[in-house]
Amino acid sequence: MLIAFNKPYNVLSQFTDRSMEGRDRETLSAYVDVPRVYPAGRLDRDSEGLLLLTDDGKLQARISDPKHKWAKTYLVQVEGVPDDAALAALQAGVVLKDGKTRPAKVRRSAQPDWLWPRTPPIRVRKSVPDTWIEVQITEGKNRQVRRMTAHVGHPTLRLIRVAVGPIALNGLLPGACRDVTADIGAQRR
Repeated sequence: MLIAFNKPYNVLSQFTDRSMEGRDRETLSAYVDVPRVYPAGRLDRDSEGLLLLTDDGKLQARISDPKHKWAKTYLVQVEGVPDDAALAALQAGVVLKDGKTRPAKVRRSAQPDWLWPRTPPIRVRKSVPDTWIEVQITEGKNRQVRRMTAHVGHPTLRLIRVAVGPIALNGLLPGACRDVTADIGAQRR
């Protein structure tokens, strides 16, 4: 079984909160009532969008392991207006503390008309414009996209994963999920 879930902002990508701070942070259990499924990969608490859940350990490993190159596509709202040199640097790969990122597909994008409001809204600075870009990567270093955009001088304000491999959000609203097992076909093998 493979489930697509649109993870809302400020929700942990796990079913229980194992923090030592004793805070009650929202988890997947508030939204997904399907037994024995686990996230295939992760999405940071301050990121939104597509998270895949499965009960198949081999499929989970295949989706999560960068050697299988299931591309992850993000819509990213960044501070400022990245010039061609900044986009080219992201496309070529940038050197972060944990090594150089693989080349990425990057392009400017309009704000999507289907975009839901974020609660709380992003920080807006009237004197600094913001821009939407689409970023597609084939690896998953910790907070990679955020660190990449910051590296080229354009901090991420909002990050929404819109696709993982052949699976896309396709109108799935925040907090909702749907079975996408049939959508993966030959990818399972």
